Amino acid sequence: MVATVFVALVGCASFSRGVAPISNPIFVNADHSDNTWERTVDVVHDYLFEIERENKLGGVIETRYKTGANLFEPWHRDSIGIRNRSESTIQSIRRKAFLSITPVEGGYMVGVEAHKELEDVARVAKTTDAATFRDSSPLSWDSSPAVELATPSGWISKGRDELLEQSMLHSISRAFRQ
Repeated sequence: MVATVFVALVGCASFSRGVAPISNPIFVNADHSDNTWERTVDVVHDYLFEIERENKLGGVIETRYKTGANLFEPWHRDSIGIRNRSESTIQSIRRKAFLSITPVEGGYMVGVEAHKELEDVARVAKTTDAATFRDSSPLSWDSSPAVELATPSGWISKGRDELLEQSMLHSISRAFRQ
């Protein structure tokens, strides 16, 4: 088991250093929009993302948030490289992907945006909707409304995950070469 995890991690770590970056979006030579759409959706599913919203006319695919793969989940492909896998092992990380498919002369431009977020544990610990209480503060009565619409979601944006974007773009490129 340990050897399997090590081999998977070495493979993931080598991707971040050994593969040349490609442009985002990439051009794919395809003449049929349904075929282009289905191959792109297949790549999204290869990364075990669930699709939250898709609009063929608008050329947009949006995934649900996916919890970041840790060191003990080598079959999940969303955490690219040893650093991301280690980070997802010790912290709550989630990712969401947005893909765009735009028709151009001779084919399509396919773009990928992957966003990464870190759970704001301090913010989550202060909520009372799930009966979570801190031992360090005395109980007190607050007569203000329990729901505030302007409060943060409990997640901190870590920006775009360029390693995941590049990995997905390489997979899309390979899907159209077959």
